Amino acid sequence: MSSLPPQVESFLSLSHELYINGRTVRSQSSERLTIYNPATGQEIASVADANEQDVDAAVNAAHQAYQSGVWRTMPASERERILLRLAELVERDADILAYLETLEQGKSIHIAKGLEVAGTLSWIRYVAGLATKITGSTFDVSIPMPAGARYTAYTLHEPVGVVAGIIPWNFPLLIGVWKVLPALAAGCCVIAKPAETTPLTILYLAALATEAGVPDGVFNVVTGRGSVAGNSLVNHPLVAKVSFTGSTPVGKHIARSCSDTLKRFSLELGGKNPAIVLPDADLEQTVPGLMLASFLNQGQVCAACSRIYVTPELFKPLSSALADAVTSMTVGAGLDPTAQINPLVSLSQQQKVSAYIDKAPLEAEHVIKGKHGPNPAGYYVQPTLIINPAPTAACITDEIFGPVLTLTQVADTDEAIRLANNSPYGLAASVWTQNLQAAMSLPRLIEAGTVWVNSHVMIDPAMPFGGYKQSGVGHDFGADWLKSFMHQKSICIRY
Repeated sequence: MSSLPPQVESFLSLSHELYINGRTVRSQSSERLTIYNPATGQEIASVADANEQDVDAAVNAAHQAYQSGVWRTMPASERERILLRLAELVERDADILAYLETLEQGKSIHIAKGLEVAGTLSWIRYVAGLATKITGSTFDVSIPMPAGARYTAYTLHEPVGVVAGIIPWNFPLLIGVWKVLPALAAGCCVIAKPAETTPLTILYLAALATEAGVPDGVFNVVTGRGSVAGNSLVNHPLVAKVSFTGSTPVGKHIARSCSDTLKRFSLELGGKNPAIVLPDADLEQTVPGLMLASFLNQGQVCAACSRIYVTPELFKPLSSALADAVTSMTVGAGLDPTAQINPLVSLSQQQKVSAYIDKAPLEAEHVIKGKHGPNPAGYYVQPTLIINPAPTAACITDEIFGPVLTLTQVADTDEAIRLANNSPYGLAASVWTQNLQAAMSLPRLIEAGTVWVNSHVMIDPAMPFGGYKQSGVGHDFGADWLKSFMHQKSICIRY
């Protein structure tokens, strides 16, 4: 900790409270949540553990800001200017945000800088531009009454109101932006609820938003447990929409809660994402591509590749290459620039993933483990490759969310497709081939919201992202992103 930039040390030393109405506000609860460094298991900060009264205060602040029109009636070009200014401030403080992300989440500082913060900049700038691209339609109508009357009809898109953005712990800053920024660009007001283990970067971002010119009450942050603060947000009568990224069981609970009041919701949920490797795949491209897809952020990625299906022609060379790669990976803290595998986010996640690995020898032909972490007190898990697990094995059916990859030999492409689709999830998948016909035809057969060819896990603000089956409801990104945060109103004028 002594080698940290002074601005990071200064931020960590603060008393981290709630962020409501453009300022730090003490919680009405005396409870605190401890934030740990996953590399060491040591406490680095604490935040408020909000109660129902805190949530009510934040929602009412957002509701009052929305009703005042200070943000939603602002010219779209001015909202765009403020959000672009936020991007400039994030770029200014990029190193601070990256260090905070690594310290609270565990990921590599290279990933924190090159993917998380850099990606945050791309997404803020993309969605800021959408603020000035909100359009409706005009159309002819054929209303026959009264005789001789004429009509003109058109549509408007208007913000839904107060939005609750519930953020997971794997990419707290980047996914936090996915929750907050489209709502802001649409003219909504927001309460962000970060995960209990990773609240620091979203608190920092909210203060930057105020500095950028986002009016008080428009962007609020409530830290706390999902069982209290999260539930209170979801069930609050003044919240018009819930945007959630996280596990499928929690997503189902949110959907049931929202259905009672017909509250809008969008859910980006779990995945058990397959890759299909065909006989003509280029292993020089495929092996590093699959390793990145599987072990990025220690496999703590919703779209990560976790199941590989390969036909007999390439099974031996692929399994050998993957085994060599897994056993040679360096393991260390996120601040160690040489480490390829870093600790998981929390002790509970470490224990959950380790339980799957411990069970794997009973369910598979072979289990290959990589190196141990350097600090026994850290939340490290050995990178693991599981060869030919049983079709019903837990490592095949469950979303593990850790550095665990399965490799299964299949008889042919038809069996690969069948096994790839044999899952309640349908978030993402990939096909690895040099054959144009296969590249064009196989993605259509896979039940997933995103299918890559000769790549995996690469996303872009312009490319819509969402899941099939139990992997979610709705889509993020793309030119139509803001529509899920807006009402469509038809206006019909007789003249």
